[in-house]
Order: sequence, then structure tokens, then C-alpha cells
Amino acid sequence: MKKYLFLLVSIMAVNVLVAQNALKVGDKAPQFSAQSDTGELWNISDYLGKKNIVMFFYPAAMTGGCTAQACSYRDDIEKLSSADAIVVGISGDDVAALKVFKKAHNLNYPLLSDFDGAVATKFGVPTGAGGSLTRVVDDTEFILNRGVTAQRWTFVIGKDGNIKYVNQQVNAQNDSKEVLQILSQK
Repeated sequence: MKKYLFLLVSIMAVNVLVAQNALKVGDKAPQFSAQSDTGELWNISDYLGKKNIVMFFYPAAMTGGCTAQACSYRDDIEKLSSADAIVVGISGDDVAALKVFKKAHNLNYPLLSDFDGAVATKFGVPTGAGGSLTRVVDDTEFILNRGVTAQRWTFVIGKDGNIKYVNQQVNAQNDSKEVLQILSQK
């Protein structure tokens, strides 16, 4: 029992340290690359200086809040594109889970796998244990695996490469609307 209590306290302490190192408005966005839902490597440096980058971290594909958040971005993608922004969703889900999530909800932007939580750590987003869940899509059962479970945070990175907006208390259904308001404030 003491061993499990120590482990739990240790995980909580690490998450507090990660959150204390969270990026703030004005900070330079860290460089990173991650595998996308297509299996290809997505690199932030391909977009810095060219587009505003909307990055939302979400806990797990195919769950209620995460689906609402992802679909809100899907539905607002044209408005976000008009604001010269690209959207990227990031979770601890593996690539296979991201493919299922994207197909099931017709998502029209990249999803990135942060299976080990390295990208979340760079941004100061706390993570917890991973897991798996089973979902049925088009009469086929899928087991969706994730290495870590990230907290729901959203960042907007300006064309200058600096953090323009950070939301650590994201309302999943209204996230894209709040981001659109930030992007309209030039």
C-alpha cells in the first residue's frame, strides 16, 4: 500500500512541476515533431512563421468531451483557415486510435500522437497514466490505446513563433469559438 501511495504522490509531484513550467503568453513555442494520424512525421517548424498554429491537447480519442472539442474545430475549420490558422489536435493516443477517431468524426485537420507525453511536457501540459478503451465504428470493434492521458489545454502560436494564447480551463464545446475570438484580435 505504501508503495502505491508513494507512486501516486510522485506522479502528482511531477505533474505539479510540469504545470509550473507551463508556457505562458509571450513565450517562444518549442520545436517538436510527432507522428500524425497518417503515420507521417508532422514538424512544427514547417508552419512557424507561415501560419497561426492552434494546438489543442485532449485526453482521449472517442470520448465525450474530446469528441465535442474535436468536432467544434472540424465545424469551424473554414473560419480558422480564414484567420490564417492551422489546427492540430494532440493526445497520448497511438496512431491507430487517431485514424479511427478521425474517420469516425470526419475530422479535417491533423491529429498527432504524443504517446510518451514528450510534446505535452514541452508545453507544460500535465499528463497521467494512459489506458485503452473499446469502441465500435461502422460495425467494427476497435481497441484504442494511449500511452499517457494529457489534460485538456489549448495554445495559439502566432506567426512570430510566440505563444499568443493559453487556456488551461478549456470548455470543450466552445474551444474553437474562444480561439476564433483570440485570432480576430490582431
